[in-house]
Amino acid sequence: MENFLFVLSLVLAGVLAYLIGSMNFAIIVTRLLAHKDIRDFGSGNAGMTNVLRTLGKGPAVLVTVGDFCKGLVSVLLGHLLVQWIGGTEPPYYLDYIIALLVMLGHCFPVFYGFKGGKGILVSAGVILALNPPVLLGLLVIFLIVVACTRIVSVASITVAAAYPVLTLLWGLWQGTPHLLGATLSALVIGGIVIWMHRSNIRRLLDGTENKFGKKK
Repeated sequence: MENFLFVLSLVLAGVLAYLIGSMNFAIIVTRLLAHKDIRDFGSGNAGMTNVLRTLGKGPAVLVTVGDFCKGLVSVLLGHLLVQWIGGTEPPYYLDYIIALLVMLGHCFPVFYGFKGGKGILVSAGVILALNPPVLLGLLVIFLIVVACTRIVSVASITVAAAYPVLTLLWGLWQGTPHLLGATLSALVIGGIVIWMHRSNIRRLLDGTENKFGKKK
């Protein structure tokens, strides 16, 4: 019975993470404030940058907070479920399961025809819960790249590639247990983010990608 409850708690934590991830705040905020679908405007992406270009700073802030909190809340609720239902401390691999499923929920939301965002903000929330120093390093890299290029997609792709590298380096310095699992998880999450930016990569190669602050 204990084993059943433990497995059940893991399944529920994973399903909850995916459903939370599927609550796309770019779509929700745009529908509430403008009665429109953000995916019909600008780049067609259900993310903060497209909301900023389409609706302005106020709605973009709401999207930023909402999508960022999804990753953080998913990890915290997943831990509570395993403790309450499974009756044990969460295993180290639970965080990797939650991180993957909340990302998949955000990028392929069941509530919105499996067409969602690109995962930068939700992954940042996950990283805050799992490894705040790495998130700080990624934030510094992101801001430097944006300042130099004024292209958000370049900064997003850069931090996605840097995530597994910083995770590995920080883990080696700190002697983090299960470092291989943490690094592989970071590699998968970073890979998903880069894959979701493939249209941006094509526009970058064509020289047609928008710069920050420029209306679409």
